[in-house]
Amino acid sequence: MLTVVALHHRAVGAARTVLDRVTPADLDRPTPCAGWDLRALLEHMAGQDHGFATAVTAARRGAGTDLAAFAPRALGASPAATLASTLDEVGAAFSGVEELQRTVLLPEFDVRVPAPVLVSMHLVDTLVHGWDVAAGLDVVEAYLGVLDAELVEAGLAIAEQVADDESREAPGAPFRHAVPAPADADAWTRLLTSLGRDPAWTADRADRVSPRG
Repeated sequence: MLTVVALHHRAVGAARTVLDRVTPADLDRPTPCAGWDLRALLEHMAGQDHGFATAVTAARRGAGTDLAAFAPRALGASPAATLASTLDEVGAAFSGVEELQRTVLLPEFDVRVPAPVLVSMHLVDTLVHGWDVAAGLDVVEAYLGVLDAELVEAGLAIAEQVADDESREAPGAPFRHAVPAPADADAWTRLLTSLGRDPAWTADRADRVSPRG
């Protein structure tokens, strides 16, 4: 069985295949995330990458980090290069994290979690945001083509552990309530719908939004 870090590496590799396509001309495109164009989504992703990396690095020193580390980060002249850099940062921070005996502070949620749990959280975030970007660029089929079954099943197992309760109704909640999936839905569709996303979203129907996060 692959470790969560190895699965995370696969998720990052899949996300890179769509992030590498982004150009400055794409930044005004709509995305499945309510109120976010592609620029806002990518700035959020870059901030999350940096925040998760900072949290793990601080935990190795026996320290914590603050919420500012997770703030959206401005994109450089090349959005693809910015995201490549932040994904490199988080990948380096996660290397060997299975041996980290300390819990990691996540100030966004005011909780401390075991390091592998933190990696799993970023894994599913990366997987789903990869789809968000792919949907905004209209390259969903290409993205799905690089996702392997083991990775998708791992992502689904993580997503199904996210509580679907009143916390999803709070201001700034990362996910809306789960939406129904067809009885014969595959694992990827169930992953998206469990986090409140509409798998049928397309840029020409940008009124059909999913939650941020």
